[in-house]
Amino acid sequence: MTPRRGLGARWLAFVLHRGQAADRRAYGARKRALLAGLGPTVVEIGAGAGVNAEYLAPGTRWLAVEPNGFLHADLRRAADRAGPVLDLRTAAAEALPFPDASADAVVATLVLCSVHDPAAALAEARRVLRPGGRFVFIEHVAAPRATLLRRLQHVLRAPWAVVADGCRPDRDTEALIRAAGFTEVSVGRFRMPLGLVAPHIAGTAVNAV
Repeated sequence: MTPRRGLGARWLAFVLHRGQAADRRAYGARKRALLAGLGPTVVEIGAGAGVNAEYLAPGTRWLAVEPNGFLHADLRRAADRAGPVLDLRTAAAEALPFPDASADAVVATLVLCSVHDPAAALAEARRVLRPGGRFVFIEHVAAPRATLLRRLQHVLRAPWAVVADGCRPDRDTEALIRAAGFTEVSVGRFRMPLGLVAPHIAGTAVNAV
């Protein structure tokens, strides 16, 4: 997740800006359940247009990592509306600009699909989490092996990545999270009416004490 510029970054910002209401309808209930009670310091990887701000308690220190500068104005507006205290950083998920054990929670929603090195990003999440801190996630994931959808995800991943800002529809994010060294990994699976990226997971993983 390197800093993004140019027409592609501008197009992604437009899509995320216009899609905030749809995100709320699709994921709002799950986000409300997962993000309630986090804090007081929360790192969000790929904070986008700030759709998660409303689920954070007012006064939460919101360390928002977003490499697309075209989204920064949306993030500031979201913080002003919802009340978390925004600390906005342009950085990569694989190199978070925060000290070790400095966060109570790390949040990733619909972002690990497009991170260049998700294993490194998860290692960084563990590094910045305090002992006992939580990694909270909602992600679309690879379909089960030997299914038609899994084959389609694999065949179409290159053109999909072009139109979806590097997104990998066939990434097995659940396996990556389970292999990252967290304890007490809790994963729920669900489907959304989103075609190639219908399979989803949501859950939490606790950093080792």
